[in-house]
Amino acid sequence: MASSTVVRMQDVYSGGRFGLSIEIFPPKTEEGDEALRQTLSEIIPFGPAFVSCTYGAGGSTSKRTVEWCKEIQERFHTTSTAHFTCVGSTRDQLIEWLRFAWSAGIRNIMALRGDAPAGQTEFHAITGGLNHANELVSLIREHFPGMGIGVAGYPEKHPESPSLDIDFENLVRKVRCGADAIFTQLFFDNTSFFRFRDRVNRSELGVPLIPGIMPITEFARIQRITSMCGAMMPQSLAARLEAAKDNKEDQYKIGVEFAIGQCRELIDQGVNGIHFYILNKSHAGREILNGLGFS
Repeated sequence: MASSTVVRMQDVYSGGRFGLSIEIFPPKTEEGDEALRQTLSEIIPFGPAFVSCTYGAGGSTSKRTVEWCKEIQERFHTTSTAHFTCVGSTRDQLIEWLRFAWSAGIRNIMALRGDAPAGQTEFHAITGGLNHANELVSLIREHFPGMGIGVAGYPEKHPESPSLDIDFENLVRKVRCGADAIFTQLFFDNTSFFRFRDRVNRSELGVPLIPGIMPITEFARIQRITSMCGAMMPQSLAARLEAAKDNKEDQYKIGVEFAIGQCRELIDQGVNGIHFYILNKSHAGREILNGLGFS
């Protein structure tokens, strides 16, 4: 896919357009690669504006991230977005990676601080590295001004942040440094998103805010994920899933039904797009998108 046909982040939502996007991660095996290709072949017909690919802990899959982004553009003719973190890299190494991504035709970056390496409870930049996502945004803007940049937002607060106010100040810094769009952490309570959106609007940040949605396909898995990211689950939903804890098929149906209702309300309330965390599987995503009338 020629770079001239890649849609940059700053144009995805322009003119009030709705932007559907999908997030995947680089598989660890050849079998996983083939399964992901099949997933993409089933989900891309729904017309996502872009597919983003995550960046492994400590940069462990940083090269694979670019390889997958390149394949998404060349094989599936769909714009890609590469995740990019500060973890374990100096400024010079970060710039080198950006050159690598740019030369591969990547024109969109999801700029994140990244999680602390395994075994560490706090994030610490290496000597010559960066401490915060806003610094990474500034670095990208300085050296690759044509790159589209997305950043993370947390309707229910980043788990490490001492308060919602401090967390929001961090978001403002990221946007002021040059971000083109905000993508939220997964959430299940739309009220928290709407409250967050009101605050973004009052702050006049001037960039689209995109809700991040993760379909629930298995109660135990989503419990692990929410325990790490701090996302709250409505009591009524948790009770239904708890009652179905011995029946994975029922858990799946509850999750898909809930996601359709959650997304329908978000769309009715005028969100700029929806970013789906599909965990490299297409079945739930297809059911949800069909239920919402995408085709």
